[in-house]
Amino acid sequence: MSEFSVLRFETSGPVAEVVLDRPDKLNAMAPVFFDEIRAAFEQVDADDAIRVAILRAEGRHFTAGLDLMAAADGVLKPDPANADSPVTANTNLYRLIRDWQGSISAAERCRKPVIAAVHGHCIGGGVDLTTACDVRLCTADATFSIQETKLAIVADIGTLQRITAIVGKGMAREMAFTGKRVDADRALRCGLVNDVYPDQESLLAAAREMAAEIAANSPLAVQGAKQVLQYSEQHTIDEGLEYVARWNSSFLHSRDLVEAMTAFLEKRQPEFVGR
Repeated sequence: MSEFSVLRFETSGPVAEVVLDRPDKLNAMAPVFFDEIRAAFEQVDADDAIRVAILRAEGRHFTAGLDLMAAADGVLKPDPANADSPVTANTNLYRLIRDWQGSISAAERCRKPVIAAVHGHCIGGGVDLTTACDVRLCTADATFSIQETKLAIVADIGTLQRITAIVGKGMAREMAFTGKRVDADRALRCGLVNDVYPDQESLLAAAREMAAEIAANSPLAVQGAKQVLQYSEQHTIDEGLEYVARWNSSFLHSRDLVEAMTAFLEKRQPEFVGR
């Protein structure tokens, strides 16, 4: 089990919960956050006992985004040691951005579905992170903002690459160009979230209910569906059809399929093992 300082990692049966746990700082993302969020989702991916993950947060807000004070040295201002070499400074910043992109993408790369449960403000890097998840749920008081624009920064760790496919071209550009806060009602109407709940308690209950429903299915089928969906989103329909044909020809004949058929005939709930 990995050790975390700004996150908590909890499991309950086949469900993992990755919890942003820096409430005194509004879960702002310090540099260490990016190492830990990558490690957390790699742990979810590697553990065969885990079938689905919930991403949630402690405190008043989901996240205030990048911790500007903690990230200032070496990110927002040049390293004096490289003052005579802009190329070196720029290269180091490029490498850091790519590293942080990889950390956020860990939720998307994870073979298991990830449900984001958002309350309060979800700002900047929070939008990067939640758009890398498979499903988003939120509370009625939730807001979403591509805050980087208001700070004279182009959002660079995943939002602009993912959000158009989620909310559509016009909405994506409105959010990116204005940096405005989008409330829960509009987030629901544009497809940024799947559903809205009155408070954190009902949000978490709904996220856990959805996670349990996913975990009850064959992990081979669920993880296969995620990979086929991701592949198909980036390829033509025909290429996606070819991919799923190859997938099922490799994985269809499983013990889980036999169990599904047997359970159907015996009129009982199946018990899948992922083999």
